[in-house]
Amino acid sequence: MLDRVDDSPAAGPCVIKCLESGDEGRWDAFVEEAPQATFFHRAAWRGILEQGLGHRCHYLYAERHGVITGILPLAEIRSRLFGHALISTPFCVYGGVVARDPDSETQLVQAATALADELRVDYLELRERELRQPDWPIKDLYVSFRKAIDPDHDKNLKAIPRKQRAMVRKGAAAGLEARHDGSLADFYRVYAESVRNLGTPVLSRNYYLRVQQAFGEDCEVTVVTHQGKPVAAVMSFYFRDEVHPYYGGSVAHGRDLAANDFMYWAVMQRAVERGARLFDYGRSKQGTGSYHFKKHWGFEPQPLPYAYYLVRAKVVPNLSPTNTKYSLLIKAWRRLPLPLSCALGPWLARDLG
Repeated sequence: MLDRVDDSPAAGPCVIKCLESGDEGRWDAFVEEAPQATFFHRAAWRGILEQGLGHRCHYLYAERHGVITGILPLAEIRSRLFGHALISTPFCVYGGVVARDPDSETQLVQAATALADELRVDYLELRERELRQPDWPIKDLYVSFRKAIDPDHDKNLKAIPRKQRAMVRKGAAAGLEARHDGSLADFYRVYAESVRNLGTPVLSRNYYLRVQQAFGEDCEVTVVTHQGKPVAAVMSFYFRDEVHPYYGGSVAHGRDLAANDFMYWAVMQRAVERGARLFDYGRSKQGTGSYHFKKHWGFEPQPLPYAYYLVRAKVVPNLSPTNTKYSLLIKAWRRLPLPLSCALGPWLARDLG
């Protein structure tokens, strides 16, 4: 349980501090108990971003009488191609302030904007799940898909709309098999090909290894095979009673086998067995293929009102593949041989956030 603390105005103002080595346990204890916190607020992301990708982190927290009353994880991305930004949290779909009282939230936001001004970034971005900064510019490009799941597998299968349920059965009829202790090598081979086919650079294999090592049993790799060969794979995260199938995709041949549908159904079954009660399909850009795929599974989109504090930038940035200025690069990337895309991808992907 969260430590009891007097958060009334009479208790005095909170103090803003930066997370230091050795305080991760206190930070994560707050994350575990705070209802608004997410898997992506966990302290281990700081090491992944700093050591795995080379980005400087500023993990701020509010403290009153020695008790943490709020957190705000921030990472600074400095790129010649994509600009200079302070983000909560890059490479994660959720972020922003989590606080137990209004004063802690206000102080953390003020500290973040002051830091953004001091660093002279282009912008500060808070990836929040609900509108908390109504006076800031908002980007409404992304939505999330979250839905409760039942302990009964049959009920979950019947909750999938008929056409998509038929795709799950098609995959099973094709002889697909899923393992939830899949190797990182198989995962990376499939995932790298999947994102290459979408025209997106992939992060290094070492990055995914760091993620796997940092989160242990809360990070699970599912690999789907056909006649012994991997055709789809996903890295899922577990947090409280939620499952997040996060990094996932299939090879081109897997689409003919309905490998993605089969894979996500296998993850849902596995999540129920692990005690999960909420399936988080992650974010998608509105109107894209992944957006429609998730809607066809019976999930309803929920807006993600990412908020921006502009420092040097004049308008809200758009580094999304939907930006037409990147269309030629995306088309060229899709034609790259897979080994070359894996060699060049990490250099670009580490700055996209």
